[in-house]
Amino acid sequence: MITRKRLAAGACVLFAALTAGLALPSTALADETTAAAPKVNLLLDVSGSMRARDIDGQSRMAAAKQAFNEVLDATPEEVQLGIRTLGADYPGDDRKKGCEDTAQLYPVGPLDRTEAKAAVATLAPTGWTPIGPALLAAADDLDGGTGSKRIVLISDGEDTCAPLDPCEVAREIAAKGIGLTIDTLGLVPNTKMRQQLSCIAEATGGTYTSVEHADELSDRVGQLVDRAADPVVVPQPAEGADACAQAPTLESGLWTDRAEFGQQRWYRVDVAPGQELRAAVSVSADRAVNPSYGVLLRAVTVHGREIVRGEAAGDGRTDVISTGLRYPKPESDDDESAAETVCLQVTHSYSGADGVKTTPGLPVELTVDVVDGPGGSSDVASFGLGRGWWLLGALILTGFVAGLLWGWVSRWRVAVWRTN
Repeated sequence: MITRKRLAAGACVLFAALTAGLALPSTALADETTAAAPKVNLLLDVSGSMRARDIDGQSRMAAAKQAFNEVLDATPEEVQLGIRTLGADYPGDDRKKGCEDTAQLYPVGPLDRTEAKAAVATLAPTGWTPIGPALLAAADDLDGGTGSKRIVLISDGEDTCAPLDPCEVAREIAAKGIGLTIDTLGLVPNTKMRQQLSCIAEATGGTYTSVEHADELSDRVGQLVDRAADPVVVPQPAEGADACAQAPTLESGLWTDRAEFGQQRWYRVDVAPGQELRAAVSVSADRAVNPSYGVLLRAVTVHGREIVRGEAAGDGRTDVISTGLRYPKPESDDDESAAETVCLQVTHSYSGADGVKTTPGLPVELTVDVVDGPGGSSDVASFGLGRGWWLLGALILTGFVAGLLWGWVSRWRVAVWRTN
């Protein structure tokens, strides 16, 4: 009897151990999947002006509720979605209280469609339009995880809580380097509202859309939620230095930084013999700038000798200007040859008129790719044709011989024709 009990106990212990062992990988996988899940926070204006009945015969609030219900039904399973409101709870005239009126209606996380729809059904147009404070809170709602993060702001008016400028708030969010995108939708917009919502979107690389019909609102919000589920490369923050010696060393990837007017930013990349450095930079004008502009990307040695450069310039309206460069490091006969440190210098010549803020700096996005070279210095010929010179030479020779033959045949036919 004792033997059977011991045997049964041993079997239970073994089963528990096996079960724990099998559970560990799945738990780790679940944690990893959750960390990488895309997150979307729908930020809805519920201010008093949403009572207006000018969207297909219904109120703006009704159109928004309809759109949200349709979007909730179609949200991909992998997307963690939340809903935040602004101007939904305080109906009074106290400006301070009105500008604090933002709340998380449904927390960002795995979606319970029934619960989310029930929360949306309770909304009624109420108070102020504190877009700036709501954006700050919405960004905090999305904190954590390594997946893409997106705020979709739907509003029918400009912010009413100045001097906190929502455009400056969006720039501050972008400057944190957390890879968060803000898309904005304006319901029946006027010029001032369109400018403000466009500025918010542009500051984070998002989009602005004007909406005047219910089906447009549903379609656009649905597109943005679906887009969050698409695989994306999230830029990593990199704080460039004022000189190469203090610059951070970057690996292959997408990096984001900020550069003020007239400021140089330096970064370092290690390139081994036989490898090729490919780098590209984009600088965004997320505020009013003067029409003449340019961007310069230089690769130099640690001693300051220029290796290669890429530059672009223009005169007129622009939102983004980009340039790039390539640097192949020749192979070495020494198999243990050390990598070369290449210094990348990013400079832009955007300038702002009086009154345009210089901080935070303009968004800089730097792509770095260090790859195996095309097979060594022997494969790299002038003008980048490589071994294609052999083919080009063969084609030239073939054309020359064919021309001689055709000329000889043509002269022979003419001579025969004259004889006859």
